[in-house]
Amino acid sequence: MGSKWRKAKLALGLNLCAYLPRTLDDDDDGYSSLPSTERLSDAALLSPLSSVNMAASGPMTPLPSANGLRLSKSLSRSASKSSKQTCSICLTKMKQGGGHAIFTAECSHSFHFHCIASNVKHGNQICPVCRAKWKEIPMQSPSLDPPLGRAAVNPVGWPQNDALMTVVRRLPPPRRDLSRRHVVPLFQAPEPGVFNDDESLDHLPVVAESTNASDNSSLRTIEIKTYPKVLEAPRSSSYDNFTILVHLKAAATVANQSSSRNHASLPQLYQNPRAPVDLVTVLDISGSMAGTKLALLKRAMGFVIQNLGSNDRLSVIAFSSTARRLFPLRRMSDVGRQQALHAVNSLVANGGTNIAEGLKKGAKVMEDRRENNPVASIILLSDGQDTYTVTGAGANKSQPNYQLLVPLSMHGSDNTGFQIPVHAFGFGADHDASSMHSISEISGGTFSFIETEAVLQDAFAQCIGGLLSVVVQELQVGVECMNPSLCLGPLKAGSYPSRVAADGNTGVIEVGDLYADEERDFLVSVKVPAESSECETSLLKVKCVYKDPLTKEMTTLESDDVRIQRPEVAGQEVVSIEVDRQRNRFQAAEAMAEARTTAELGDLPGAVSILENCRRVLSETVSAKSHDRLCIVLDAELKEMQERMASRHVYEASGRAYILSGLSSHSWQRATARGDSTDGSSLVQAYQTPSMVEMLTRSQAMLLGSPSTQRLVQPVWSLGSQPKPR
Repeated sequence: MGSKWRKAKLALGLNLCAYLPRTLDDDDDGYSSLPSTERLSDAALLSPLSSVNMAASGPMTPLPSANGLRLSKSLSRSASKSSKQTCSICLTKMKQGGGHAIFTAECSHSFHFHCIASNVKHGNQICPVCRAKWKEIPMQSPSLDPPLGRAAVNPVGWPQNDALMTVVRRLPPPRRDLSRRHVVPLFQAPEPGVFNDDESLDHLPVVAESTNASDNSSLRTIEIKTYPKVLEAPRSSSYDNFTILVHLKAAATVANQSSSRNHASLPQLYQNPRAPVDLVTVLDISGSMAGTKLALLKRAMGFVIQNLGSNDRLSVIAFSSTARRLFPLRRMSDVGRQQALHAVNSLVANGGTNIAEGLKKGAKVMEDRRENNPVASIILLSDGQDTYTVTGAGANKSQPNYQLLVPLSMHGSDNTGFQIPVHAFGFGADHDASSMHSISEISGGTFSFIETEAVLQDAFAQCIGGLLSVVVQELQVGVECMNPSLCLGPLKAGSYPSRVAADGNTGVIEVGDLYADEERDFLVSVKVPAESSECETSLLKVKCVYKDPLTKEMTTLESDDVRIQRPEVAGQEVVSIEVDRQRNRFQAAEAMAEARTTAELGDLPGAVSILENCRRVLSETVSAKSHDRLCIVLDAELKEMQERMASRHVYEASGRAYILSGLSSHSWQRATARGDSTDGSSLVQAYQTPSMVEMLTRSQAMLLGSPSTQRLVQPVWSLGSQPKPR
């Protein structure tokens, strides 16, 4: 086994993961039977040149094996062949007179000339097989076209400045110990001072006639419903805190309204007009991400790349001790997807964790872009703690200031809402949940806790399922009292900025974006005086102002007046179950926040007691006695949090992150990944939308190898870690 492993390692010699497409009916020994256009070596991944026919097989997505990253039998045989017979870059046979020039290096290893010329063109001047440094290198005229069947994956405008595309070189002494390596950056071209090199947009104009949404219910993007606490109240009674529920629901996308789906064709979400997205992913590639974590990250990013449309743009920032932009904002066309996949596949884990630098570069991409897609968002993933800004030298470790991690341009404003949210993903048990949650709260994004590594792709899928279905932007909800004698109390809106005018007559909640089918519930308190003679009291009216992300048209929508009857003598008070349900949700969220604060002070028994008291109170409510599903969900969630506070060790490992992801979900009323599940059947997934569920289903079907998804991608290996002996 040792001899075969050395041969395989020498054949590819890169600290990367290679991904080989295969058909559904291929067995483990079928690799050699694949056509040459469907084979890809590790060296080919390092080079931007690829022999994959994207039109035929679709973009590639990494998929780790059940036992982690290990050497497959097919690659072992293929890698052990003589490099004089097989090109180690494209893994196709080389023979004289075959129509392709052959280059033989000074180290005696041979390659197709077009393969090695492209490799050298992009900075690789070391033999992909033996790592020998060449003195004489092949040159290729820029005017030469790529060989037949190969896609040009380096269009004009893609600067080759990726410092993260690296090779592994052995260190002295010259004994055959390949485990001793150091990373050598290649071709570190300086980044531009201004990131205004985003690819130009080419959107077809969307023409929409101006309409009055209030007069045409079929054209409404938002549905408004209001529920007073009770429908009638005695005329002689006054209320200091009369509760009214404001319920909003965004319209479904055209795709979600359709009852038939064709999963085998282009993703259904993109067959109908939707708001295109500018997405920046800020990815942790510190040393702790090495091995399976990095492979799973590559696979998850592959899924994201595949499911972005041709009008969506993506930029990837990778950070460890420093941060680097892998490529500018680029449209995810077929060529753009290829380039993005190669860039992601080139990542190597090394160094510390500088989250602030990664976010700074991600924000700069958004700030400096020349053109803007209607929707913009940042995805941040990290498995560790920032070792430079918050916990580095000179930092106050007893009271860390997490605001230092977020660029000022990304801080939310009470007046303008949040423009570019950061959706943060804490990966594994060692990440800093407090910092990741703070980053998401400051910017207006969500925080997800990925406890089980294998759930990463599903967590990303759920997130982009929402981002790719935005139907409402800049939503502002206004409430206005209908009578000067009425006065607004506090507005319960979770993390959404809200304010009440000084005279107490009006109030505003800044909501921002809504995904298709997404719902929001806010509780409004009103001070209601006693009535002398009126049989009915008009309380308030709700007004929504929002922008259509496609047409840019601003729309105003008003609700009917909220009224209650005022009889002389009222019958038995019947509390609205809708109001009671949402009151329970806010109460549970407040208990979670209080328990978390108590736990941070070291009083875990006190924190558990707070949650237990909340469960007891909820069990006596109207909705609990009616077996309301949300009440059951809240009780199950509170119980889970209690169990994750069983000891200081359990709390540090998962309790804190689980509670914070729950708080993030409830405060924004948006689905987050929590613990080891993003399953829609899980009780904690109360905010999933149909678009999220569809994207999750697509992700899980791909992982299971369903024939309805794109072709399977076979995991191969990572030279970063040798297979363990059985």
